[in-house]
Amino acid sequence: MGHVYIVHCIDTEGPLYEGLDANFKRLKNIYGIDLEPSEETLKAIRNGELDLGDVTEAVANTFDVSRTVFNEDWAQIETMLNQITSEKFTRQLVDSEGDGWKYNWFCLDHVGFSGDNPRRRDAGDHKVFDFYQRYTCDDLSLGSIQWHYHPLPITGHFHNGGTTYLNSSNVSEILAKKIIDREWFPSCYRPGFHTERPDSNWFLEQWIPFDYANQSITAGTIDQPDLAGGRYGNWEKATKSWIPYHPDYDDYQKIGNMRRWIARCLNMHARLREISQEDVNDAFLEARTGNDVLLSFTNHDFRNMRPEIEKVMRYIRHASENFDDVSFSFEEAADGFRKCLGIERTTCGLSSDLVKIRDGKWRLDVRARGKLFGPQPFLALKTVDGRYYWENFDFTDASSWSFTFDEEHAPLEMIEKIGVACNSSSGIPEVIVMGLDLDFLGPKST
Repeated sequence: MGHVYIVHCIDTEGPLYEGLDANFKRLKNIYGIDLEPSEETLKAIRNGELDLGDVTEAVANTFDVSRTVFNEDWAQIETMLNQITSEKFTRQLVDSEGDGWKYNWFCLDHVGFSGDNPRRRDAGDHKVFDFYQRYTCDDLSLGSIQWHYHPLPITGHFHNGGTTYLNSSNVSEILAKKIIDREWFPSCYRPGFHTERPDSNWFLEQWIPFDYANQSITAGTIDQPDLAGGRYGNWEKATKSWIPYHPDYDDYQKIGNMRRWIARCLNMHARLREISQEDVNDAFLEARTGNDVLLSFTNHDFRNMRPEIEKVMRYIRHASENFDDVSFSFEEAADGFRKCLGIERTTCGLSSDLVKIRDGKWRLDVRARGKLFGPQPFLALKTVDGRYYWENFDFTDASSWSFTFDEEHAPLEMIEKIGVACNSSSGIPEVIVMGLDLDFLGPKST
């Protein structure tokens, strides 16, 4: 008999504002319907009272009140968090071990955008991360923190969605700042807009072992015109099993031989790829056949999460009653993968030295006693004028790497801090940060 490991992933983006005009702009962008904005028209749309032809029902679903009323400031988010993290709420449903609901906050940085911010996103480095770090105070009963990323759109607008990771330094700068400024590195990832493409597939493969991304669904097609052609994620070919898989180098949807694991993760309450009672039943049925499974789902912190959680709680309760011989447990995101796949916890055993070769030339040597996930640690540099960079290491052997500071590329006197981060093969992150004394050009602890 297998076991059902349950992980709730939250795309954690902070407050969101959406005025009346924004609803009608979305109506035009998604469905090509141009209407004069008014509260009366919006109400009629939501109630299905406005005849919009074949898309009347789909439009009503898109603009349902539950999907278009948001937490507009941090005070509203904190009020919601106080409710849903209370023991009274989290223990409405306890797992087979007697434990309550668990949260995993996949935090986004609203940085690198250069255009309009009509949704009033809290822009700036670490804004969302710091709020949740303060709120949880590293108390796992309030949730673990992981990583979420939105690729930059060419428009530069905060409310638009890009498609590419590696056409700018944005993604690597965000991780470099997390390493150097917060001494933190993620082991799990939730893709922005539920979307992966070749470049993100390859980028994640270097450092991030656990990926809650697969949104393959069993039921029908998606009746949302703006999603055609995989615009916001194409998972049609991916497995519908609740057992994680290794993706293929050329096609992240196919089972292949990459290191990274991808888990199926459906939306909790959305206009697309929404988890159903049948999906939850399938997870318990798959466990009954003898396989450990990872049942995961996602929503956003900018909406009222309480009814969405309660709905999924009902699904799980119903399935557990119908499959009462199958055990289940609520898990932290990385533990969910490790337990489901039988991965033992290991560490990197990371160490580093800064060695002077001669005047004007220094070498950073990094070693690992344990096995890393990926080919190299992440090397982050902060310059004395406040810029952040990711850099490649040179490979010394399978467990040691080096980087040379010289006049040809990066003189050490330009560097204020050095950060090195990695995940072990079991997804245990380690971070080293060194500050530099510019008088003696030697390392000192921070």
